[in-house]
Amino acid sequence: MSIRLLYLNTHRLAAYTWRQGHLHLEGAFDNNEEGFRLFADYLADRRGSQYAMLANVAEEGHVLESIPFLHGRDRRTLIARKFGQHFLGTPLATAVSLGYEKTQRKNEKLLLSALTNPAHFDPWLRRIKDAEIALSGIFTAAQLGGQLLGKLGQPSNRCLLLTLQDSSIRESYLVDGHAHFSRMAPLADSSIAGIASAFVAESGKLHQYLIGQRLIGRDESLPAYIVAQPLTIPAIEKICPEHGPLNYTLIDSHVAAQKLKLHTLPGDNRSDMLLLHLLATAPPRQQFANDAHRHHFRLAQIRHVLIASGLIALLGSVLFAAKGTYDAQNLRAEASALRATEADLNRRYLEISATFPQLGVDNETLRRLTNRYAELIVQQRQPGPSYRAVSRVLDRMPAITLESIDWKNGQNFRLTVGSSREDAEITTVRGAIRLERATTRQTLAVFDQFVDALKADPANTVNILQRPFDIESGQSLRGGDSQEGETQARQFAVEIVRGKAP
Repeated sequence: MSIRLLYLNTHRLAAYTWRQGHLHLEGAFDNNEEGFRLFADYLADRRGSQYAMLANVAEEGHVLESIPFLHGRDRRTLIARKFGQHFLGTPLATAVSLGYEKTQRKNEKLLLSALTNPAHFDPWLRRIKDAEIALSGIFTAAQLGGQLLGKLGQPSNRCLLLTLQDSSIRESYLVDGHAHFSRMAPLADSSIAGIASAFVAESGKLHQYLIGQRLIGRDESLPAYIVAQPLTIPAIEKICPEHGPLNYTLIDSHVAAQKLKLHTLPGDNRSDMLLLHLLATAPPRQQFANDAHRHHFRLAQIRHVLIASGLIALLGSVLFAAKGTYDAQNLRAEASALRATEADLNRRYLEISATFPQLGVDNETLRRLTNRYAELIVQQRQPGPSYRAVSRVLDRMPAITLESIDWKNGQNFRLTVGSSREDAEITTVRGAIRLERATTRQTLAVFDQFVDALKADPANTVNILQRPFDIESGQSLRGGDSQEGETQARQFAVEIVRGKAP
């Protein structure tokens, strides 16, 4: 948005446009109905700009106050009450926090400032509101004084600043860059000598007034800064006392304009251009307009945020799409390279395979055979794990003698229910039980322990092919068999079906 500045004094309003350090006067409007009408027409043609108002009026008040430590709505309510007590409820007011007291309870020190004649601003603000202009704020010449000294590298702890504004001299008492007192003194003689005499005389009067108000000590020496045109500075230096309560420092307005990067140099002793440029480049945080005056400015800020967010999202989408396009091109190039490599490898394979001896089968059948052979190799098993399992059981049972062991990979043999013919392996164990002077029941107990030990592995299924004793139907098992039966070795045979490990 373009920046336009409104300069309001006691009798007229001037409108400037600011572009890259250049100030151009676009119009001046008198404080009457005709001027109000022309100002409304001026705003109607320039609604897309952002405006800021600089006021140089005599009705300006400053008060120091101390309030309890508060936050939020309570603090705002108390400050509004203080404004009503000191400035009769004017809507054009602002408060500057000066920190907190440390000697007493934690009270906040405030500098309350207000424009005490809001009726002078009402006609102009009404036209601005009707035209839906984005007004960023209302500022004063005294408010920008401390900021001007700071930009020029001059200390502004406690000092006086005198500038020529319109047909009067603006006198401000600054403490830490904030105006604690400011007034306008009329200028009767506008010649160089008259301006120089007025600067020196008014600074002395202001010093005496501050002493009378006990704002400074009687013997206290203050720096006094005077902003003037180069042609006026020699006349001021000539009449400034060398020794006195005020230490004068003269500021060349052209040098100040160069330091502030203002390309439009002031044509006379007035400091309007310096303050307007400072307002355009570094406006103060505090201003005198209320929320109703700045309503359209807030809407413009929200609109700009939404537009900026949309532009950022659009830029992000464009960048994302560009990245996607770039990646897609890379993938297409990579796919083309892979296809070319595949074609080259196929060609080389055909050339090499043409030199192979002819096997009587085509390449596809040969590939299936080799793949099937690889699968069979993976599925092939050895009897070692089954033999080791049987060996561990036999180590714990010395009464059992192994006579033979046979292992097969589970095909063409009867299997238990649920066992796959291709997945099972069958181990057939034949042995004998040799116990000295053992009864039939003791021999069978050893056999049952052997079978239970084999069944301890959940992967095993044990089938009994031959028991140590043939117990037929109609015969009873008695413990009083002959001595020959007790010493004879009892043979048995078991079949261990072991499924394939998962």
